[in-house]
Amino acid sequence: MLLDEALRGAAAAGAEISSIRCCDLKISGCHECGGCDQTGQCVIDDDMQQVYPKLLEADVIILASPIFFYGISSQAKAMIDRCQAMWCRRMLDKTPEDRRKFSGGRGYLICVGATKGRNLFEGAQLVAKYFYDALDISYEGGVFVHKVEKKGDIAQHQDALRQAYELGKTASSVAVST
Repeated sequence: MLLDEALRGAAAAGAEISSIRCCDLKISGCHECGGCDQTGQCVIDDDMQQVYPKLLEADVIILASPIFFYGISSQAKAMIDRCQAMWCRRMLDKTPEDRRKFSGGRGYLICVGATKGRNLFEGAQLVAKYFYDALDISYEGGVFVHKVEKKGDIAQHQDALRQAYELGKTASSVAVST
């Protein structure tokens, strides 16, 4: 629901939006086979091959996931792990000096978790930061909501829904205007 609100905000700002649901795709984990080392392209033929072009063309990427054991869902993590190929591509295409700046856009993270633990979102944020780094985009923060136990419980957090809408609107209006 938070991602839907962010996408609604992005659409209101005039952005063209699309959504990828990792749980609907067949994405193998990274095999660490080295197939992408010299080309920056993954050699595993599965649904991830449909995802790479979308990641490359996006100006803004919003990753959304519930928190499981202080991390993102396994489906999202499989997609992220497969972006090792994107990391290799970045290493091949950019000089060490050029790698210090991002030229691909901006990334955001939306997470909900059942507990109120102080460090609940730290693991997910680290994963997101390095996921976006592999995609050559900057990590810009996000919306993080504690005490969301079940699907639909976020409806009780109207402030978080407004934050997600504004995140989408603000992130997209910057992307649309450039």
